[in-house]
Amino acid sequence: MNKIFRNGLLMLAAGALVVSCADYNDLGGFKADPDPSFVEPYKNLAPVKSYLNSEKYPNMSLGTMIKVADFNKQERPHAAAMTNFHSVAFGTDLMSGKIVNEKGIMNFLDMMDLLKHAEEINANIYGSPIVANANQADAWLKYLTSPIEIPVDYVEGKSVNFNEMETGAYTDGEGKTASIVNYDNQNALKINSNTSVRIIEGFDVDPLAKYTITFYAKADKDATFNVVFSGKKVDGTVDGKWQIKKGNWNKVVVESQSAEDATEGYLRIENTRTTHVYIQKVQVGYYPDNHRPQTDVEKSDTIKYALNTWCDAFMKYNEGRIKVFDLIDEPIDSKATLGNGMYDLKHAAEDNIFWQDILGSENYAPAVSKVASEAYEKYQGDPTQLKFFISEKDLDDSKKLESLMYWINIWTAKGAKIDGINAKLNLSYSEDADIQAANEATVVTFLENLAATGKLIRLSNFDIKYVDAEGASVTAATITDAQRQKLADYYAFVIKSYMNKIPNAQQAGICKGNMADTADPVGLWSIDSESKDWVRTATYKAFCDALSGE
Repeated sequence: MNKIFRNGLLMLAAGALVVSCADYNDLGGFKADPDPSFVEPYKNLAPVKSYLNSEKYPNMSLGTMIKVADFNKQERPHAAAMTNFHSVAFGTDLMSGKIVNEKGIMNFLDMMDLLKHAEEINANIYGSPIVANANQADAWLKYLTSPIEIPVDYVEGKSVNFNEMETGAYTDGEGKTASIVNYDNQNALKINSNTSVRIIEGFDVDPLAKYTITFYAKADKDATFNVVFSGKKVDGTVDGKWQIKKGNWNKVVVESQSAEDATEGYLRIENTRTTHVYIQKVQVGYYPDNHRPQTDVEKSDTIKYALNTWCDAFMKYNEGRIKVFDLIDEPIDSKATLGNGMYDLKHAAEDNIFWQDILGSENYAPAVSKVASEAYEKYQGDPTQLKFFISEKDLDDSKKLESLMYWINIWTAKGAKIDGINAKLNLSYSEDADIQAANEATVVTFLENLAATGKLIRLSNFDIKYVDAEGASVTAATITDAQRQKLADYYAFVIKSYMNKIPNAQQAGICKGNMADTADPVGLWSIDSESKDWVRTATYKAFCDALSGE
């Protein structure tokens, strides 16, 4: 790899644009090292964003995803992002799932660092979704909506008095045997050495109830044994076993819940030692489950509290610096259809908690919009600059896009602020000419349908994978220069199609998913396998050409 580092001015063949190395790679004192900007074969190109004619496309913005950790380190990914893109987005990193723990404690330290630095260098940030179905503080929501503790009374249960039984053989419900004998001037259950037997059984158990089993035990020598309550071994105080001292009757109190799959109540003594153990007077009692589910009203109040608490805390630390957000992420369920043929919203399965299930489908976005907007304005945010998008994937499915607009219309009619659609892309280039022609036609139709919504349109996750003629993925490690050029040409096609099909007033921009290659050749930069340096690819040049109108 041939690296060329320059200190002078760089003249571009494309025109009069002039960029120095310092201008390109020095933003407030941080630099990428090694500098990825002046490396063959595309060393004579300027930062990507500089090729966009902002007079012709005043609302167009080029963004990229970057991790909060990489942004805050201020190293190569940060330098590449800030010099080549108009804005940065942080994906799920600024969502409640990464910030709020199960007890509601919120850690905004990383966000505060990035916002402070972004303000210093005048960086624009596209905000993570305010709410979603995934990447939420699920443990906190479950904790908040968990059953409420209530006072309960102790319930006397079954009792056994072996002194009232006749002497002779004793067989429990499992067929295990012991004997009732006269011992210490009374009848008692004698459990021989190496014998296991239930000393009480035949009662119902509630897996949520806490049981107390009291019995009296005596032995002629110090004795230890195991205790099992309804399928669950209960540890004692001496090496996990229960111990009684010889000579006197010992009161033993066992507290336990049953095993989750238990169907009957019992307490079993497992006497694995050589000493005989005598049992007298067994009593079972329990405290019923001291919780009750929250009522629908209580749960609604709880979720509204959580939404207010989350938005208030986030906007407090934001201080109006992030002005554009995804309001809701991926709300549409393409497997569930309403009576009118539109797709329903997603709804929680099992014990998950989805905001819309509590707030109501039609009031979902209005409630979130209202709370987030009020918190934004409360903490120095300019309401004239605030914008909310609904982000969704697979919108090349016309029915899904139609369904999304159905819900957006309902929500806006109920007062929700929804300025645009953030369409998540899932694109591939195919070496099969027919498939690729269909791919390109789908992109054009998709953009025309988006434009017809009248909303601001943002494309995100702008990574294109490469598939050969047989349908197999081509990796970043194996892609050839010729294949890379075909991929780059398709990137340029999508960019130009967006700029042509989406009216200027609706252009909110395109956001790159990955700046550099992953396992797939999706980057504007490849990564040298030995040095790990970033090297501009044909895709970098394709971005520059497409944005400049070439």
